[in-house]
Amino acid sequence: MQIGNSSLLQEMQALTREISPQMGIEANPLRQVNNTAGTDFGDLLVNALGNVNQLQGTASNLATRLEMGDTTVTLSDTVIAREKASVAFEATVQVRNKLVEAYKEIMSMPV
Repeated sequence: MQIGNSSLLQEMQALTREISPQMGIEANPLRQVNNTAGTDFGDLLVNALGNVNQLQGTASNLATRLEMGDTTVTLSDTVIAREKASVAFEATVQVRNKLVEAYKEIMSMPV
């Protein structure tokens, strides 16, 4: 039995539609950072890095407040913020690796 990409994607979307109303999860968790029509790649990169930096700052702030005994901060909020920051940072590292790889490939092309 072979599962194609499109059938797997359709299955995942069907499961998401079934789960979303029951669990209170938004149907489309992806969000667009900015309107990319006519936006410079450098600006998009700066915005993305700023977003990662903000997530890391928020996670650090929550961790500090939790350690200091702030009762308004829960452990689960702190762990979730840390994981969001970690995932965002890992994604940024992967994008950087791909950019460096593409640069090296372009530079090794004969002129």
